[in-house]
Amino acid sequence: MSTKKNFWIGLPMQMMYGLVLGVIVGTMVSSEFGATYLQPLGQLFIRLIRMVVVPLVVATLIAGSAGLGDASKIGKIAVKTILFFAITTAIAVTIGLIVANFMEPGTGLTISVEGLKAKAAAAPPLSKVLLEIVPINPIEAFAKGNMLQVIFFSIFFGFCLSLMGDSVRMVTDFFQKVGDVMIRMTNYVMLYAPIGVFGLIAYTVTRHGLAVLLPLGKLILTAFIATLIFVCITYLPIIKLIGMKISDYLKGAFEPWLIAFTTCSSAAALAVNLEASRKMGASKAIASFAIPLGNTINMNGTSIYMGVTAVFAAEVFGIDLTLAQQFQIVLMGVLAAVGTAGVPGAGLIMTTLVFTEVGIPLEAVALIAGIDRILDMIRTSVNVLGDSLTALVVSKSEGVLGTELMDQDTVVKEQL
Repeated sequence: MSTKKNFWIGLPMQMMYGLVLGVIVGTMVSSEFGATYLQPLGQLFIRLIRMVVVPLVVATLIAGSAGLGDASKIGKIAVKTILFFAITTAIAVTIGLIVANFMEPGTGLTISVEGLKAKAAAAPPLSKVLLEIVPINPIEAFAKGNMLQVIFFSIFFGFCLSLMGDSVRMVTDFFQKVGDVMIRMTNYVMLYAPIGVFGLIAYTVTRHGLAVLLPLGKLILTAFIATLIFVCITYLPIIKLIGMKISDYLKGAFEPWLIAFTTCSSAAALAVNLEASRKMGASKAIASFAIPLGNTINMNGTSIYMGVTAVFAAEVFGIDLTLAQQFQIVLMGVLAAVGTAGVPGAGLIMTTLVFTEVGIPLEAVALIAGIDRILDMIRTSVNVLGDSLTALVVSKSEGVLGTELMDQDTVVKEQL
């Protein structure tokens, strides 16, 4: 009885109440009221969550890498993680293309694109992308939240700690304790989550209104169906394959999913996703590596979005995409995902890379922008699920799934 009662008054359900109330209030107040009084409530929540991300990632990655000890083991985990990212991303963009070709979301749509403009985004050379993983100034990378650079430095630092053995045990223990403190801080920040979710959703509704869904409703439906199919034929079988109950995974991942869904920011959900994955049995070291890295380069939801919107835009402009062009979209979707930051709206910018490559007018990007917030909620929440699942899969492959407890911070949330 107490468990059922706790479910209805627990933090995830409080966030759901905030979401529903936000939709209701958003339809009743003006956009000016929303911008003045409601948007700051949501912005405060995002700032609080992102405040803990970099110190949490640094502390947990350093402690985790130091704990692995063996360079070959770190390399093996990295290869498995990145390979899983690449395979699932390719499947995601392919499913997006298939569903969009079947549903034809842009066929018969008569929406004027006159006067719409969008800036092209130039793809940086691969050599530049690889070089920029290495920070010139780690402190600057921390300050700017450049997660790839933060991850590289933290793993390198932790590995060097492991090579120095017991002589630096005090330093390793320090970062371990800092990680525990950041988990506790995150839990306190999450007490504000229901209010933050309310503010974000209410402001979104006041700004865009529910009427914005009608003209491009088929595009939203296509993206949703493609995402649902991807989850059902990719994530759910994998969950069963690693020996987990689907219901247990969905329950465990619900809180980070809901944060990502409401904030449209996988970075905002990073800290909670890390904790949730560890509670579901992921190794601390592997979760600390896979989830921050996935937050930066594992964008399954964004890849689905790119495939769907490419077909939609081509249909609006009467362009027939060849099989070769659609294959090119798959490749571009995988590569563009690496450059898609975990912040609201980044996926929309990256679609310009895909559209430019296959000759779709960039005015289509401006057309999609009107409903991008809705699409962003769908894609970001799937991105977060992919990160946690990767941590569990790699932990299973290493034989450590469910073998570690979260020590003292396991009970922190029950204490709040």
